[in-house]
Amino acid sequence: MGACLHALFPIKCLLMISNLPVFIGLRYTRGKQRNGFISFISLLSFIAMTLGITVLIVVLSVMNGFDREIKTRILNVVPHLSIFHQQGLEDWKKIAAEIVTRKEITAVSPYIEGMGLLSTATANQGVLVKGIEPVQEQHVTSIDKAVVAGNLAALRAGEFGVVVGSLLARTLNVVVGDSVVLSLPQLNLTPAGAFPRYKRLRVVAIFQVGAQTDNGLALIHLDDAKKLYRTAGRVDGLHARSTDPFAIDSHQLAESIGQDLRVTAWSDSLASLFQAIKMEKTVVGTLLSVIIAVAAFNIIASLVLMVGEKRKDMAVLRTLGAPPSTVAKIFIVQGCVIGIAGVLLGSLSGCTLSLYIGDIFQWLERLLSFQLFDPSVYFISELPSLLKPTDVLIVSSIGIFLSFMATLYPARRAGKILPAEALRYDH
Repeated sequence: MGACLHALFPIKCLLMISNLPVFIGLRYTRGKQRNGFISFISLLSFIAMTLGITVLIVVLSVMNGFDREIKTRILNVVPHLSIFHQQGLEDWKKIAAEIVTRKEITAVSPYIEGMGLLSTATANQGVLVKGIEPVQEQHVTSIDKAVVAGNLAALRAGEFGVVVGSLLARTLNVVVGDSVVLSLPQLNLTPAGAFPRYKRLRVVAIFQVGAQTDNGLALIHLDDAKKLYRTAGRVDGLHARSTDPFAIDSHQLAESIGQDLRVTAWSDSLASLFQAIKMEKTVVGTLLSVIIAVAAFNIIASLVLMVGEKRKDMAVLRTLGAPPSTVAKIFIVQGCVIGIAGVLLGSLSGCTLSLYIGDIFQWLERLLSFQLFDPSVYFISELPSLLKPTDVLIVSSIGIFLSFMATLYPARRAGKILPAEALRYDH
C-alpha cells in the first residue's frame, strides 16, 4: 500500500500544478492522434481561421482605401464648409472678412447655386448649377487640380462659360468648346405668354473626381449666375476651407458666428453617401465573418472527436483526483491554441497583404498583361488600401472569442466523463 502511495505521489503533485491543463492541452495539440481524421479536422480549423482573418482584414482595408479615395477626390470639388442665410447674403464681403479671421478657417469664397437643365441635341440632364469666383474658389477647393480638359481660368464673367463633370460631359456627349443650353426653373412673361428662361453656354473645362459630383454639378462664373438667377447683387452663401476637414464642428461654428447664419459641413451634405459606404462595409464584414464561424465549428467537431478518443486518459486523470474543471480546461486550451494560432497567422498575413496589395496587383497586371482598373472608366488606376489598427484588433478579437466559445461545449462534455464507466468498457 505504501509503495502504491509512493508511486502516486508525483502524479498528485503534478495535479496540484496550476499549468497542468496547459501542459496536457499543448501536448495533445502537438502529438499525433490515433485517429488521423481528428488531426485533419484540426488542420482544417487552423486553415479556415487563418483564411477567414486574412480575407476579412484585406477586404476591410480595401474598403477603407476606397472610402479614403472617394473622400479625398470629393474634397477637390466640394467645399469643407458652406455658410449661408435663407434670404441670401448682401454684405457678404464683410461677413467673409470676419469669418476668415478664425484660426480654423483658411479661405472663403462666395457662391450662388440653383437647379437647371443642361441640354444638347441628343440628351439632357438635370444639374446643380453653381456660380463661383474662379480665383477665390481655387483657395477653397482644389477644383483646378481635378480638371482633366480645358482650363478653369477660361471661366470669365460675361462669356457664359460652364465647367461640367466627366460623367455629365459623357451623358451630354460634349467636349471642351461645345455648346449646351441651360434651362432655368423660371419663366419670362411676355405679351405672347410665359416662356421658360434659357441660356446657351460654352463648355470651357471638364473635371473628374470619381463620384456622383461628376454627373450632377455644373460651374459657371459668379457674375453670370447673378444675371441668370436674378439675385440682385446678393449671393446665396460662402464656401470656406478648414484646416482639418475631418474635425469640423459645424454646429459650434454656427453658434459662434451668429447673425442667423447656417453652417453645413461637407460630411453633412454627403451623409447619405458615406452612410451607404459604412453600411456596405458592415454588411461585407458580417458576411465574411462566416468563414471564421466555419472555423469555430470545425474546432467544435475536432474537440468532440478528441474527447471521444481520450476518454480513457480523462478517466485516469479523474481517478487520480483531477477535478472536472481541470479536465475541461485541457480541451479549452487545445481549442484556443488552434484558434489563436490561426488568428495570429491570419492577422500577420492580412496586414502584410493589405500593405502591399496595390503592388501585388500591379505585378499581376504586368505579368498577365491586363489592367484591372481602366482609368478611362474608373476614377482610380490601382487598388487602394488603408490598414486600420482598429479593424485588425476587432477582427482578431472576434476570432479569439469564437475560438474560446467553440471549446466550451466539448470541454463540458469532457468534464462530465465518469471514470468508472469510461474504464469499464475499455478493452
